[in-house]
Amino acid sequence: MLTDTLSTEETLPNPAWAILDTEDQWQAFSQLIENQTAQSTAGTLVQSNLMLDGLRCAACSGIIEQGLQSTPGVISARVSMSKKRAVVVWSPDATLPSKILTAIHNLGYSGFPATQHEEDLVSQRKQRAAFWRWMVSGFCMMQVMMYASPTYFTAPGEISNDILHLLNWASWLLSLPVLLFSSKSFFSNALRDLKQKQISMDLPVALGIVITFIVSSAATFEPNSWWGNTVYFDSLTMFVFFLLSARLVEVKLHRRTLGALESLVSRIPENTERQNPDGTFTRVLNTKLSIGDIVRVQIGEAFPADGKIISGNTSVDESLLTGESTPIQKNLHDEVIAGSYNLRQPVCITLTTIGESTKYGQIVNLINNAAIEKPRLSKLADRVARPFLIFVILSAAIAAGLLWDVDRGRALMTAAAVLIVTCPCALSLATPAAMLASASAFVKRGILIKRLQAIENIADIDTVIFDKTGTLTEDHIQVTAIQTKAGMTESDALSLAAALAQHSMHPISRALSNANKAKLKNSTTLTLDNIELDNIQETAGAGISANIKATKIEHTVFDKALIGSELKLGSSVFCNVTETNTDVQQVYLANNEGWLATFTLQEAIKHNAALAISELKALSLNIELLSGDRSSAVENTAKQIGITQLQAACSPEDKLMRLQALKREGKKVLMVGDGLNDGPILASALVSIAMGKGVPLTLAHADYVFLNGDISQIPHLIRHAKQTMKIIKENIAWAIVYNLISIPLAFFGILSAWLAGLGMAVSSLIVVANALRLTKFGSMRFSSPEADTLSSSQRS
Repeated sequence: MLTDTLSTEETLPNPAWAILDTEDQWQAFSQLIENQTAQSTAGTLVQSNLMLDGLRCAACSGIIEQGLQSTPGVISARVSMSKKRAVVVWSPDATLPSKILTAIHNLGYSGFPATQHEEDLVSQRKQRAAFWRWMVSGFCMMQVMMYASPTYFTAPGEISNDILHLLNWASWLLSLPVLLFSSKSFFSNALRDLKQKQISMDLPVALGIVITFIVSSAATFEPNSWWGNTVYFDSLTMFVFFLLSARLVEVKLHRRTLGALESLVSRIPENTERQNPDGTFTRVLNTKLSIGDIVRVQIGEAFPADGKIISGNTSVDESLLTGESTPIQKNLHDEVIAGSYNLRQPVCITLTTIGESTKYGQIVNLINNAAIEKPRLSKLADRVARPFLIFVILSAAIAAGLLWDVDRGRALMTAAAVLIVTCPCALSLATPAAMLASASAFVKRGILIKRLQAIENIADIDTVIFDKTGTLTEDHIQVTAIQTKAGMTESDALSLAAALAQHSMHPISRALSNANKAKLKNSTTLTLDNIELDNIQETAGAGISANIKATKIEHTVFDKALIGSELKLGSSVFCNVTETNTDVQQVYLANNEGWLATFTLQEAIKHNAALAISELKALSLNIELLSGDRSSAVENTAKQIGITQLQAACSPEDKLMRLQALKREGKKVLMVGDGLNDGPILASALVSIAMGKGVPLTLAHADYVFLNGDISQIPHLIRHAKQTMKIIKENIAWAIVYNLISIPLAFFGILSAWLAGLGMAVSSLIVVANALRLTKFGSMRFSSPEADTLSSSQRS
């Protein structure tokens, strides 16, 4: 059993990792989360991101997950073979990071804190070591081929036995560096598997290398023995070289598939110029920065944290954070976000948010968690990998047994060919390589994905449900008119409404808050600082309410009327007032005594909404509009953009009931909303999209978050997802066909060992290279007569 290997003596923490056990150290690669499982009684748990080394196939991720989950204090563990990362949730009351890293070490793998600087250093060391192993194998292969080539072009007897024996000895000596140095990673991983009573891809490869070397060495030392006199050093060095070449190229291709994901995660500089008390600047590590520090950001550098410009003006590139490719002008007192690039001139900023609390930090966490999450097809490949490898080893043993009495040397080499030619790696890479390539393409367009399974889900949809406000309409809603109760000024009414609205992320609430900020430039007796609220409650799709604790209003008449009363902001039904005008959009303010104010709003339909709906219809999708607004407003919006099926005045329960009805009909539904107020229906849909412009990423309840709120990208997203699933199926089909053809060829001795190594290497490369086709998103513009007409009319 796996847990038997983790004895008490073995799990003593490595002293070198003890430095990570203090909270200030593990916070660099961890974050606190709320306990949502009954497996731990602790109120708070820690989620740590770790880098892993030594993974070679899907079986490795399962070994680590199983081993970590059996470690005391570890609540859960998820491992991504493609990204070589692990997310471990643990209780600080029961274990420490050093014990977790020691457990990984005892399993035969290496673990490191997933800080970006450490990740870069480890990656560089691994690349250098891999390059040297490849160079040594290539040099030795060429020399061995030179000594072996005379036997390819001469008839038996043309070369004397003494010369042949000398060439064999030279080949044997040149094969030693390949065996002992270049193949070291294969053997170390295979030995680890044997210790853990597990199996991964490197075990059959290592067995094939050992068998080939033993047979060839026996023929070299004693050419007249029962082993025969045929050596296979050329095959040995060739397939090791091919395998190492494939892994080097695979790493290069894999980095290209991750593309924007890697560049986004690594764009923050390691150090920044911080202002000293005497006004000078000194470069310090970003981990030393604090809120309130003043830093200077040079041209071409990324902002290390969120902040406000206090000196200078510039333009910034936020393309990888928002999908907006056009540089944005930033002037004095404007806010800048971490991860955006300073393009024009040096500026000084005051830091307002640092670390994982920044929008950049939230995006990076979301990306890392998505990459770790295993989609359905990846889990299936993981389950298949282990029994497949056992089948391969048994097939090799059977092949050797059938030929043993005929030619023992040939029997062993046939077994080696069977072991080497098999490629579960291609099957394991088929899904994650394609999905991570697509996730990278999405990031370039300002689309974040919270779980990779959503790619498969969105490719299968047949129905799309839209919310209206903030989804089909522009995020910038304007307050065009204010009517108030006698004795209340417009400014006071707006301030009261804004006091409530600031606790909501609904687009209308943001509009009221923005209108109040604009009003504050003029004189007003009532500001947000004058108002204290408690018992704040938001009813999704209806409004928000609170009790007024106290005010500092000089208008004593309103003091008595407002203090202690319940204040409501929302629809007429929610505020229990009579709707005054059904032709325009309005929101109401009321208290215990009744109506206080009415705010008339104006919102514009997104300029590309009609084109997006047209393209979705061309994909044979059913489109519905569900909104909590009045019938007239919803019908007007639907008519302008081409939606015929709609439902107005919907409560969140009404929307959920409609979704459940569609699911009972067998429909696969995509829900598109603002990410906050549509939480229940977004969570219940097969797949969901949040138009996350202005919405905190940690609160967006959706599978996809559109950072720039561009609705026109939805058709591109669906088509790209369909293409992703097509390529995944191609990769899986290729892996299956390759193994169905190559294993019988090797089994019957038709495929030699060196060809087996070449086939295995090429098989993995084809899978990763095929996934590269997905790194471009939306490059092909959809075309249909209806869409072209709409697009032309919009341009005009």
